[in-house]
Amino acid sequence: MSVKVPASRTRVGKYELGRTLGEGSFAKVKFAKNVETGDFVAIKIVDRDQVLRHKMVEQIKREISTMKLIKHPNVIKIIEVMASKTKIYIVLEFIDGGELFDKIAKHGRLKEDEARRYFQQLINAVDYCHSRGVFHRDLKPENLLLDSYGVLKISDFGLSAISQQVREDGLLHTACGTPNYVAPEVLNDKGYDGRASDVWSCGVILFVLMAGFLPFDESNLMALYRKICRADFSCPSWFSSGAKKLIKRILDPNPDTRMTISQMLEDEWFKKGYKPPHFDKEEEVNLDDVDAIFNDSKENLVTEKKEKPVSMNAFELISRTKSFSLENLFEKQTVRIIRFMLFFFVMIIGEKKFKYYLFGNQ
Repeated sequence: MSVKVPASRTRVGKYELGRTLGEGSFAKVKFAKNVETGDFVAIKIVDRDQVLRHKMVEQIKREISTMKLIKHPNVIKIIEVMASKTKIYIVLEFIDGGELFDKIAKHGRLKEDEARRYFQQLINAVDYCHSRGVFHRDLKPENLLLDSYGVLKISDFGLSAISQQVREDGLLHTACGTPNYVAPEVLNDKGYDGRASDVWSCGVILFVLMAGFLPFDESNLMALYRKICRADFSCPSWFSSGAKKLIKRILDPNPDTRMTISQMLEDEWFKKGYKPPHFDKEEEVNLDDVDAIFNDSKENLVTEKKEKPVSMNAFELISRTKSFSLENLFEKQTVRIIRFMLFFFVMIIGEKKFKYYLFGNQ
């Protein structure tokens, strides 16, 4: 009989780190617990040296600032930002329902009403982002999370842009995003409106939710771009006429005639079962900690430390060891008697001898 001794735990500030939820080139996301409140969070841990080496400081600052500006029920919430000498910690709300992409991959295409419900939440969030001067620029099912109640949350603002980045011509000029979801004007490299390009990506997402596959998909990148620029796609037969009409107006290769969000909100197919979002009163946004994470002042730094597991005496071991979970074998009264006898046995022979008999010389 043996008992697994808990491994040492890593603590950052008031957060106890757990399993890894995801990992990328410069960062990993870990599950964590606020030991003061008991709340679960997700912490994005970014390697500080990598950020400096690849000159990504402004990008990280922009991502954090953007998330602080957006306080919407369908956008993942940022809780706080911390830094150590080697890492940056972005503390986010923990979303436990996984990616919308996983739902499609596992169960296939969604029913039209379910797809519409997610699409409505997506458009509400994107509309709010645009009203705050934020353009996501990488909208896709992998960046849409679901909580345990089925509420959609937009995540990953790493490629986002803010209105201050718009040039004198009123357009953005950095081509970015995931090829299958990117708008034609982004590929043309002549500048683009962040609002219109986000709307295009939302249209592709709606198609994927209802079809279970992409409207534009080619193994050859140039062939893919040609299809996107011509909006060369067709809707499956099971799409309703209202859904087909809406998607064709969204996936218009001309951004000037493409459907806008305000027009979408008036569309009959979109409005079915529509519930407008409810907001808490907006608070003033403080961005001081965004600059502080790259400040080497010791007062701004947190430490990452290992904590040894708490030692347990024989009585606690009896109570916590799975092997002594006797409720399924005996009536509760019998369990109480057995536990009393064990405790009495410990009192007679001593705790050290009892541990030796129980676990051997480990």
